[in-house]
Amino acid sequence: MRIALRVCAALLALWLILAYEAFYNPPLPSTGRADAVVVLGGAADERLEVGRALVDRGAAPRLVLSSTGLPGNARADAVCAEDLPDVTCFRPDPLTTRGEARSIGDLARDQGWDDIIVVTSTYHVTRSHLNISQCSKAEVTMAASEPSLDPGQWLARFIEESAALTASWLRPVCANRV
Repeated sequence: MRIALRVCAALLALWLILAYEAFYNPPLPSTGRADAVVVLGGAADERLEVGRALVDRGAAPRLVLSSTGLPGNARADAVCAEDLPDVTCFRPDPLTTRGEARSIGDLARDQGWDDIIVVTSTYHVTRSHLNISQCSKAEVTMAASEPSLDPGQWLARFIEESAALTASWLRPVCANRV
C-alpha cells in the first residue's frame, strides 16, 4: 500500500511539474512580423489588448478576432460590430478551440497568410498551438495574455488543459485538412 501511495504521489508531482511548464510557463518565442494577429475567443478583456498592442507596434497589418457572442468575449464582439477596415472577424463552428483552429486554417489558406501570431491566455497556449498547427500550413507564433487566477483556478486549468491536450494528440483536429 505504501509503495502504491508513493508511486501515486510521484506521478502527481510529475504531472504538476509538467502542467506548470506547459500551461503556466509555456515557451513563447519572440513575435516577429506576421500577416495577421489572431485573437482567440473568450477572456477578451485580457486577450484583446495584447492583440491590439501587437498590431499597433507593427507586428501585423491585420487584427483577426474570434467572434462568439458569449459574455467572456463581449469586448472582441463589440470591435467586430464596428466593422473596421483593418479588422477581420470570424465565427468558429463549433464555438471551441477546435472550431477556431479549423476556421483559422481556412482563413490562412484563403488569405494566403504564411505567418500568423495567435493570442490566447497563458494556460491555453500549448493546446491552441497544437490545434492550429494541425489545421494550417502557416507558421504559428503564440503570444500570451496573463490571466488573473488564484491557485485553485490554476489547478482547474491544469486539469482541463491536460485532458484537452491529450484529446488533441489522440484525435487531431484537422488530421487530413492541411
